[in-house]
Amino acid sequence: MSVTSLNPPIPDSPAPSIPLVLASLSTPELADDYCPRRARMQIDLLLLAIEALVIGGSEAFLQVADELELRDIIKNRVTLWQLRSTNPMRRLGQRRSMTLLEAKALVAIVCNLAKRLVVTIRQLLIDYQQLQDKQIPLEHHLRLSDYISRFRSYFRARMNPRRTGAYASDEELQQLALTMLGKLLFCTGTFGMQRLWISLFDGEVE
Repeated sequence: MSVTSLNPPIPDSPAPSIPLVLASLSTPELADDYCPRRARMQIDLLLLAIEALVIGGSEAFLQVADELELRDIIKNRVTLWQLRSTNPMRRLGQRRSMTLLEAKALVAIVCNLAKRLVVTIRQLLIDYQQLQDKQIPLEHHLRLSDYISRFRSYFRARMNPRRTGAYASDEELQQLALTMLGKLLFCTGTFGMQRLWISLFDGEVE
């Protein structure tokens, strides 16, 4: 009797199904199945900007993960923290990387929440431009000032200053906060999620 007959081959495990919301996101041709460094940074900063806009943002991330049926990927708060900690600027980095599927799930969450906040985001950007045109300090706009203050605070609490040299000053962090606000608005339009996803890999694929 052959060994094969005693130990029949174990059938391959079925490939995990892709949640419907992620089906429209293409898979870039990379050297492996992991999310590049710049993309991981951008995703975490977009999530940080949402947290600066909404009190209880981290709870909202998990709630949206439920709604979009992404809990097989973003299982709980620990998983979310581990994925965000793949941002190389973080104080407590992760050795593991972020897979493209995990990155897609986080992008779906970012875009879903950005759409819910689109009125606020657009108004803040309009108000910022008006303040600039009239040369009025941002401190005169309570909500915009609060957003930037919270963004700075979260950034400095979570990022390693030795890895964030470009964002050392208040002015640099203010500009980063405004840039992230613009990116959130960018992903609220038609095909916004797909456009944001593709933009994360600019320069990474040919």
